Formats: sequence, structure tokens, C-alpha cells
Amino acid sequence: MKKIYFLLLCLISVTTYGQNLAANGGFENWTAGVPDSWTTVDFSTDDLSENTTFTTEGSSSASVNLLTTEQANTDIKQTVALTGGVTYTMSLDVYATNNESRARIFNGDGYTPSVYSDETILNEWQTISFEYTPAADEDFDFGIRFYDLSSNWVSGTQFYIDNAQIIEATTPSVVITSPSDYTTFDSGTTSVDVEFSTGNLVGGESVTITVNGTETTNASSPFTVTTTDGESYTVTADLIDGTGTISTSTITFSVSNPTTTTQVANITELRAGNTGEEYIYELTGEAIISYIVTNSTRNQKYIQDDGAGILIDDADGIITTAFAIGDGMTGITGTLNEYTGVLQFIPTQNVASASSTGNTVTPIVVSASDLINNGEAYESRLITVNNVTFSATGTFEAFTNYDLVDGTDVTNARTSFDDEDIIGAAIPTSASSVTGLGAEYYGEYQLLVRYASDIAEALSVNNFNANSFSLYPNPTNTGSVSISSTTNEVMNVQVFDILGKQVKNQTLTNNTLNVSNLKSGVYIVKITQNNTSTTKKLVIK
Repeated sequence: MKKIYFLLLCLISVTTYGQNLAANGGFENWTAGVPDSWTTVDFSTDDLSENTTFTTEGSSSASVNLLTTEQANTDIKQTVALTGGVTYTMSLDVYATNNESRARIFNGDGYTPSVYSDETILNEWQTISFEYTPAADEDFDFGIRFYDLSSNWVSGTQFYIDNAQIIEATTPSVVITSPSDYTTFDSGTTSVDVEFSTGNLVGGESVTITVNGTETTNASSPFTVTTTDGESYTVTADLIDGTGTISTSTITFSVSNPTTTTQVANITELRAGNTGEEYIYELTGEAIISYIVTNSTRNQKYIQDDGAGILIDDADGIITTAFAIGDGMTGITGTLNEYTGVLQFIPTQNVASASSTGNTVTPIVVSASDLINNGEAYESRLITVNNVTFSATGTFEAFTNYDLVDGTDVTNARTSFDDEDIIGAAIPTSASSVTGLGAEYYGEYQLLVRYASDIAEALSVNNFNANSFSLYPNPTNTGSVSISSTTNEVMNVQVFDILGKQVKNQTLTNNTLNVSNLKSGVYIVKITQNNTSTTKKLVIK
């Protein structure tokens, strides 16, 4: 008798899910280099092919060689008929070889629901999945798409995908259908209707809704959640019968804080602002465009003024006016975010016209040590790293880091702009000056070279060393410090706090620097004279 009970339990567990509705979901059958039953295949047969080495189901998978950042051109889709009120689990096995991209499964008719692969899981299979309960019978457009990861993108990603499944559940279930997980509502939203659906009920079930720990039993859909600006809400729907909880669905959503617009006079003040969509900044001063990125679709522009630089990242194409390198931009409005350590300015409205044209941006001459130790001050600014030697030989390749060596100091130059003439140019073998845009990749500072002309012979400068300058008094509590030099020529002095934020930028003719507005602490003073620079530590009591 015990064996009969065990067999019965096994049969019950087997029949709790239906068959896989995703035709050829294991990518077993191919015709003319294209997987059968997938009605939309955007890839060429060179970039999507059958693979028999990496599989999780059957003997074949799909090999995907992602070579484009045009995400809409990477779709693989098929349409499946679903029954209203029935819960389906949709899943895909993904194998990625680098962290430059990620895969996504989604509803091709509106992109909700959807889920992305984890780009940090490499060289092993991961399963991505979501549950979906249609309110009524529908044709579901099951899609697979691949995404580059913005500035993390280098040249491409090799994926393997297998075992695409759409499984019909036959056990009672509950699914929150609206809002989508991680939705952010506008400030001023006072309530949100949470909608849920149940399927395969046998009678006697009820739904309990829990919002941030507070339960409501016998809830019905839609369930109204009272909301407050700036708050996040975790909502759980539990389907309960006489035995306890038999199905659970959870989402999180939030309501934005009210937006505030702050005017800042220069990029230094802008860089000191807060990240987040609720903080809007208007740059009232003029900034000059030092470079326009043309090898991506993010409409990126590097701008700078006398004190600092920043990268405009305009993926939505908000700025529609055509600008050129050397144009001035005044009145730029937007928000701040950070990507791989690089602070970015995200525009929220167009700039009607250039405030000036034909401006020349002169790079700041720095040493490899300056870039290594004080790179935040040069982020997104045009700089020249002087007297460095490339450790590599040959010609420059796209999306590659090249070590720049100056004695024991080693930084790097990166070829991020593959449509410029730097690609294919010869790597110099002698000491050079290398011009480019200061950049950062997760705390490592680097130089983004643009053109072949950015690399030249090392600059000829007057001979001097750090001992040629002195700060007195140091430490100081007098509100000023004197800077002595072996020459009487004009010097430019920049002061940075210990976080790398520039707090002063002044041209001196009388060798006296006013520091009365600086708080007590340790600062780095960069002194530039005759096209060469050195740094000193300054202590203010």
C-alpha cells in the first residue's frame, strides 16, 4: 500500500504542470541555418547558428554572436496561444562569456512582463524566468532580445541559449499583474491600484495582500495602496486555502520625490550635485563641447569650462539641435547619474542653439602620476598626459587599453572611439604626449584618445622639479598661502579636497593664494607653470 501511495504522489507532482508550449524551445530543429518555429529571427545566419557543445536540453542549442548595439535588431520571437486565467512560467537557459551584454525574455507586445540575465554570471548556465497570467485568451509574443551594457560594451558577446519554455501550471495560483515590478510613479501619486489574478482555483481559496508588513485578508482585485512621495512599497499576494499558503506573488514599486530645479553657475558646482531624477540642474554658465561621440546611439557629448568637465549622456535624444565640437552650450538642464564611476549629465530639455561657435579647448598638461592620483579632477576634461611611453607596439586596435609608462607610474589610454583615425595608426616607440578625455572605469582612471593627432612627441618644457616650488606657511591658519617659484611667470593653481573635488581654480600673478574660504583639512594643490605641473599637499588648520 505504501508503494501505491508513493506512485500516486509522483503522478500528482508530474501533472501539476502542462507541456512546454514553446515550439522547438530546445533549438533542436534547424532549416537553412535558422531555428524552426521561431517566426522572427533578426540575426543573420553568421551570428546565430546551431551549437551541439553547450546544451541544457536535447542535443542542440543556439549560438548567438552579439556584434551590435542596435538592440531592436537582435530579436528571436514566436507567438503562443494562452488561455485567460491560467498561470504560465516562461523561462530560458542562458550561457554568457563576458559581462558586456545581457539577454532578456519578454512579452513582445509591450515588453511586460520581462526579465534579464545576470551579466555577472559567466561561463555557466543560468535560468531566467517569470510567471504570467493573462486576463483573457491571447496570443502571447514570446521574445528573446540581447542588450549591450552601454560604456561596458567593447566588441561583442558570445551567448548560448537553450531550453526556452512556456509551461502551463495546473495548480491554483495568484499573480500580481499590475503594476510591473520596480515601477516608479511620479511624485504626487497618492494611491496605486494593485491588480492580481488567480487561476486554476478549486474553491475555498482566498487572497491575503501584505503591504510593507501590513496584512489584509480576503482581498479583492484591484487592491488600493495609499502612497507617499519618496517611499517604496513591497506588495505580496498570498493565495491561501485550508492548508496554508499555496501560491505567492511579490512586487516592489516606489513613488518619486518632487523634483527641484537648482541653478549652478559652472560644471564644478554641477559635479557637486546629487544624483537621481528628482534633482534637476540648470547649468547657467557656458560650457564648450570638446568631443562628440559618433560611434554609439547615445548622443554623447563631452563638455567643459575653465574648472571641470562632464559627459552628456542623451540616450533618449532630448537635445535635437545639431552641435559641433567647439560650440558653446548655455542653459543645459538635466539630472545626474553615475555609470562605471563616470558622472553623467542626462538632459531633460533641448538646447535651442549654440551660445558661441569656433571655440578652442586647450588641454591641461598633466603627468601620469597626476592622472593616477587625482583622476577625478580630470574626468571628462581634455588633458594631455606628457612624457609617457607605450608598452605595446604595432598599431592601435579598437576598444583596447594601452599602458602609458612614466618611470614607475603606469596609467592607460583606451581606444573607445572606433570610427576615428586612431584605429590602425602606428603606436609610437618613443616618449610621447598623449591627448584625450579623462575617464574612469570603476575607480581606475584612464585617458580616452580620439584621433591619431592626439599622439605627438613629448612636450618640450622648462626643466624643473617639485622642489622648485614651496608652499608657506604649511600648515596654515592665516587664510592665505604663498607659493614660491624659481621663475616669476604666471602660474595656474588648482586645489582639490581629499575626495578629488576641485574647490579652487585660480591664476596667480602675485604668488599669494587665498584659502580663507576652505575648511580645515588636507588638500592637494596642483601648480602649473610653463606647460608643466606638479602637486603639493596643503594642510589648513
